[in-house]
Amino acid sequence: MKKLFLFAALMFAANLSQAQWQPDLRLTNDPAYSFPANSNSRVIATSGDSVHVVWSDNRDGHPEIYYKRSIDGGISWGADTRLTNINCNKYDPCVALSGTVVHVAWTDVRNGDPNREIYYKRSENGGATWGADIRLTNAPLSSESPSMAISGSVLHLVWYDERNDPTGNWYTDIYYKRSMDLGLTWEPDVRLTSDPHNYYSGFPCIAVSGSVVHVAWEDERNMKGDIYYKRSTDGGLTWGADTRLTNDPADQYDPCLAVSDSIVHVVWHDDRIASNNREIYYKRSTDGGIIWGEDIRLTIASGTSEYPTIAASGSLVHVVWDDNRNINYGIYYRESMDAGLSWSADTCLTNGSGDSQYPFIGLADSVVNVVWMDDRDGNDEIYYKRNPYGNVPVGIRNDLAANSGQQISIFPNPASTIIHISFNNYSNLPTGQAGEKTILTIRNILGEELLSKQIQNDITVIDVSGLQKGLYFAEIKSGNKQTVSTKLIIQK
Repeated sequence: MKKLFLFAALMFAANLSQAQWQPDLRLTNDPAYSFPANSNSRVIATSGDSVHVVWSDNRDGHPEIYYKRSIDGGISWGADTRLTNINCNKYDPCVALSGTVVHVAWTDVRNGDPNREIYYKRSENGGATWGADIRLTNAPLSSESPSMAISGSVLHLVWYDERNDPTGNWYTDIYYKRSMDLGLTWEPDVRLTSDPHNYYSGFPCIAVSGSVVHVAWEDERNMKGDIYYKRSTDGGLTWGADTRLTNDPADQYDPCLAVSDSIVHVVWHDDRIASNNREIYYKRSTDGGIIWGEDIRLTIASGTSEYPTIAASGSLVHVVWDDNRNINYGIYYRESMDAGLSWSADTCLTNGSGDSQYPFIGLADSVVNVVWMDDRDGNDEIYYKRNPYGNVPVGIRNDLAANSGQQISIFPNPASTIIHISFNNYSNLPTGQAGEKTILTIRNILGEELLSKQIQNDITVIDVSGLQKGLYFAEIKSGNKQTVSTKLIIQK
């Protein structure tokens, strides 16, 4: 019975969120090449109604870093803003957000090739105006492909670096540095990998939860591509050992990770099925990166599935990737409502005449935001789409009364400490007669009853502070009438 309840609930929620994807929106409109970044970077940052996007753009005759923002949750967008103005190549930007402070880092060749360096700049007013470019690395050979994450006032940055390769054979290491004051000043570079054979380690991604910092990257120390991971439990001051996450004879590349509380999620593309049939794989740790579960294959499709990115909020996990199962590359999406235990079916988000590739995903309250590169217009442009309710399975008002004729609301939803149950036509739900009591029951995703309370007024306040952060199901039944239910999100 519990399995049936869970299956039905997950299927209903998956169908609800997938049906709410809005049309594709073209963000750039110039005849030159616009490219987001490699999948380890984050080219989209979101908070509340603000959405910030960065990319590399060749409209000026050479790649410059461009930026644009939406202040209404992705409905409308401001003008393109050119962030750099130096006659050289710049690429692989990433963006992070802390309140009204927007942070952008990228790879820059202004100091001469092959001496690529990591540069950074920030805006203190939500992207309206920008400070000067700041050079963050100053080492021989190349420092490339930055990734950023923020916790409190601490800004964390990782990249891959050739400074320990005097032979020029692209033996690279993962490096890290942090700013304790949101980018105003920076501490020295820290070398995170030190393989004695000087093999390649590249394209790191970073996520942070409190003082625990998580880093994953692709690594060839085993003479093949593997996904490796390490963490710091003191905000980046010291680091644990390298952990090999994959152990298959085939290649695994392009990891992306996300963290929600103590659950760490990692996705990558994998050649273990066939070298010409990459698939998306996933694994998770439920104890902050100490112990890891098994590899889970997320895609089963002909052709190539690659360049995944992942985002998580509470028990909701979202993955996007590009896929050419239908000849042209399209952007595909899957979600998990139970922190990675089970997954929805693949959803194709694009249906353009050209190729849609290199997607990135960002969450803001209830909204799932996706950006990608698209050549349907004859050249590569940046496209965007949103699902306004994809990250919260139910809004402030809901469909509890769909089959009962009642106007019933649960609010706030998401909730943290209390919820209100409101009946617009309470007189039709008598509670004074035997067998006619109106009962609210809250269950977890396994169908287990956690809370049961009688509803006795047209507005009833219920304490839910004892529930952990996650997804729940609220049922209301009045006497012998049909039970109606909806989803309830608890956020702490």
